[in-house]
Amino acid sequence: MNFYIIIPAHNEADSIGLTLNSLVKQTLIPKKIIVVNDNSTDNTQAVVDGYAEVHPNISLIHNTSSNEHLPGSKIINAFYKGYNTLDENYDVICKFDADLIFPENYLEQLASHFKKKESLGMAAGFCYIEKNGDWVLENLTRKDHIRGALKAYRKTCFHQIGKLKPSMGWDTVDELLAQYYKWEILTDEKLHVKHLKPTGISYNKASKYLQGEAMYKMRYGFFITLISALKLAYKKQSASLFKNYMVGYFKAKKQKTDFLVSEKEGEFIRDLRWKGMLSKLKI
Repeated sequence: MNFYIIIPAHNEADSIGLTLNSLVKQTLIPKKIIVVNDNSTDNTQAVVDGYAEVHPNISLIHNTSSNEHLPGSKIINAFYKGYNTLDENYDVICKFDADLIFPENYLEQLASHFKKKESLGMAAGFCYIEKNGDWVLENLTRKDHIRGALKAYRKTCFHQIGKLKPSMGWDTVDELLAQYYKWEILTDEKLHVKHLKPTGISYNKASKYLQGEAMYKMRYGFFITLISALKLAYKKQSASLFKNYMVGYFKAKKQKTDFLVSEKEGEFIRDLRWKGMLSKLKI
């Protein structure tokens, strides 16, 4: 299978080399790796140029954007800067972060999963972070959710869900829409990916309301947003996050912010969310 990989990178000189090194050593070599140098002020370009000189499947392109590190739109806009340079001769399109170290059989195993099941639309491994000298499962990792750091889409699925939404919540709405179109999602717990910078560690303070806004834009409605905000705040052990999520939701509602999904898709998403919540309560 042909894998095309796009890696948005903003000031990732200390990690992008490790990511690229793990990708060029794959047992299934990716057809193309596009690194999007997104307004970096460090040596990201020099590191990538060094790999591109040796590996013809690696390319570097430049993007000019804000210096603010905001989740959602910034990273997806950079993704599209790379995507728009590609042809359609791929089977799987990947959006990877620039701070990951992949096991050597990572792409080969993903390809095996996609080949075995034609209904499989998205697949990934599990993220591990370093803690006290050990690599432990990152606390946001779940079996039923693929982290935004390492998304891999079958081409047909990618097109059917409308590609990626330049908004906070893009890495949740993509899975919800995939399920709406009857695609399956798979996480392989045997594939351990080292995540060098835990999610959100460098996000700008201006992003604090965006999670709640995303819940509104996905048409969760008040009660699902309330439960989801409580759950996320509890996982991150922060009461202030709960307040921020709810403020973000109500701000988006008051401003009548545009939705990311249609009414029909929203109805499906709410039904899916309620079923998931009730199943966990064994009701």
